[in-house]
Amino acid sequence: MNHSLPILSLRWIPVWRRNFLVWRKLLGPSMVGNFIEPLLYLLALGFGLGVFVGEMQGMPYSVFLASGLVCASAMNTATFESLFSAYTRMAHQQTWGGMLAAPLMVDDIVLGEMLWSGTKSLISVAPILAVAAAMGLVHDANTLWVLPLILLAGASFAALALCVTAFARSYDFFVYYFTLVITPMFLLSGTFFPLDAMPKAVQWGAQVLPLTHAVELVRPLMTGAPLKAPLLHLAVLTLYGAAGLYLACILLRRRLKA
Repeated sequence: MNHSLPILSLRWIPVWRRNFLVWRKLLGPSMVGNFIEPLLYLLALGFGLGVFVGEMQGMPYSVFLASGLVCASAMNTATFESLFSAYTRMAHQQTWGGMLAAPLMVDDIVLGEMLWSGTKSLISVAPILAVAAAMGLVHDANTLWVLPLILLAGASFAALALCVTAFARSYDFFVYYFTLVITPMFLLSGTFFPLDAMPKAVQWGAQVLPLTHAVELVRPLMTGAPLKAPLLHLAVLTLYGAAGLYLACILLRRRLKA
């Protein structure tokens, strides 16, 4: 197996552009799927459950929840794109095989897919932020810094999901990843409640989850709370993205025998 580092070049741009042009034709259904679900969570839990919860960490529960849902939406969007859509392009449509017949390498495809999934996270989160701002759930203009952070987080989640896609032989294989990885992150990364309410073992375990670090960056920017150890959280997300990219390249080189 070729374990060399990914060869990074601008050849990822045609891969990204191809995915964008296809997505543009399905803009309506795609936006509904990525936008409506987190909005329903925000309305049902933020305002419904929020009446009973009251304040959490010194802020209304709807404000606390909105920042967590932004990160969770980025994770889900990037993961779905890099699992189901990427697998379709690889195994059924043979899109990647056609790309490899052009002057492209597996590394170009992986990087293009990773950055496209990060872009889709950004596209799905932007309207959620706009709605949250219209509902008075953000503190100030510092919320705009959430957008580049979501691009980074989405790309990191995408890189991890592409590693899973490299092993998949059918869509059913993705159930393992969602059940064993994505769902625990969704529930145990501070999205719905503070981590300090959990047992110590869970708190320590949550610190290795990338979604935890995304929430720790996004929540202060949206709520005006103090931002603690931002370089650490950025480093963890970047490390996950870089390691995922490297591993995905290795695995997909073997899978595609390129």
